[in-house]
Amino acid sequence: MKINRSVRFGIGIMAIAFAATACGGGEESKSISENAADGKLTVGIKFDQPGLGLRNSDGTYTGFDVEVAKYVANELGVKPENITFKESPSAQRETLIQNGEVDYIVATYSITDARKEKVGFAGPYFVAGQSLLVNADNTDITGPESLNGGKILCSVAGSTPAQKVKDTYAKDVQLQEFDTYSACVEALRNGKVDAVTTDDIILAGYAAQSPGAFRIAGEPFTTENYGIGLAKDDSEGRGKVNDAIEKMISSGAWAEAFNETVGPSGYTMPAPPTVDRY
Repeated sequence: MKINRSVRFGIGIMAIAFAATACGGGEESKSISENAADGKLTVGIKFDQPGLGLRNSDGTYTGFDVEVAKYVANELGVKPENITFKESPSAQRETLIQNGEVDYIVATYSITDARKEKVGFAGPYFVAGQSLLVNADNTDITGPESLNGGKILCSVAGSTPAQKVKDTYAKDVQLQEFDTYSACVEALRNGKVDAVTTDDIILAGYAAQSPGAFRIAGEPFTTENYGIGLAKDDSEGRGKVNDAIEKMISSGAWAEAFNETVGPSGYTMPAPPTVDRY
């Protein structure tokens, strides 16, 4: 018996759909609340930012972002030992959230309109400002305008600080990108770049890690609102994370976490931010 073309086509489509479902392709990512109800969460952080998100040699994690992440998880009913921390480089953050590889990200993640097209944000939980890190003996660089003249400026792929400097302050600066800020700092130490740019709180951590080697040049020249990134359509999860941030601030736990993690770098604690429930 012959099977007509339309029937064969329909059978083929059904087979493809079955295969996709069997491989997990038909499953949707769970919300933050659903995963928290199961008692476990996967949280994205940086692994190489001293004072903020750092993976130590013994496999533990320390920093202000880590403490914020743990506080939020605890408010959602998940204990620290049931958090899986996942490295979240700047260029991969939106992808990690969109693919459901993390429940939320606490990784010096500036809230921007472009990013809100792809992911959701709770917060802000901190407000920083972009600045410059240079070698301690450098006297030429005093701010972004002094990068004119062909100086080499380093930042990371997937972030915007270096391009912002070029567009706004120093049009002939040369840009160098690496995957991590720690690679930029090593390039600065070795004389391969003239300055590193990102947020002042990040740079302060690197300066404190190598006393006498680096200095922050000039004053901050932007405002960066750090948010907790999560799935764009998870409005319930965003509300619960915002509740946790507000409680952390009002209870004094926010200031305590800051003083224990960032405080030793000498970075002055700013006033806590107001959560934006957009």
